[in-house]
Amino acid sequence: MGRAPSIEDEALLKQLTEVFRRSGYEGASLTALSSASGLHRASLYHRFPNGKPAMAAAVMASVEQIFSDILDPLMSEDDPSTAVAEMARRVGAFYDDGRLACVLDTMTLRGAPDDIRARATHLATTWLTAMAEIARRAGASEEDAARRARTALVLIEGSLVVARVLDDPAEFRLALAELPQTLIGGPGNAG
Repeated sequence: MGRAPSIEDEALLKQLTEVFRRSGYEGASLTALSSASGLHRASLYHRFPNGKPAMAAAVMASVEQIFSDILDPLMSEDDPSTAVAEMARRVGAFYDDGRLACVLDTMTLRGAPDDIRARATHLATTWLTAMAEIARRAGASEEDAARRARTALVLIEGSLVVARVLDDPAEFRLALAELPQTLIGGPGNAG
């Protein structure tokens, strides 16, 4: 019987995610990953035999699972306005109210392996598709729904940058508050 891990998988992934979120793939050194996790390099390699690429893949798998939960209201909630408001709340929690960088962005910076970039692209596309679908359910045409979804993603991502640069999450909060209007509009405005 092996020794119990000194850090549970969920906590380990959270620590690794923060390093990749702050530093990007290339900047996430093994020293930083080891330090953040509290594990020696040998222990990290024991958990991730393929090294940093395997750690990044595990982080992306974790983020994909989190986004599945974030996007769930868009598919399970009957009322589009309620669905978008709940997605916005979950996005806000994931990005600590605008204080954290977008892991999809930082994981695609210079040096990221193609499979990591592809996973980030797939996740962004999934997010866009879910937002476009809720806009269509609210009455927008297919073309308008796609435009609304892209506008919403740009507002979210752009406001994250502004929040970090200015050290003020107000724009991020505003973008999230405006998501129902952005995606589904008011009565008679959706289509």
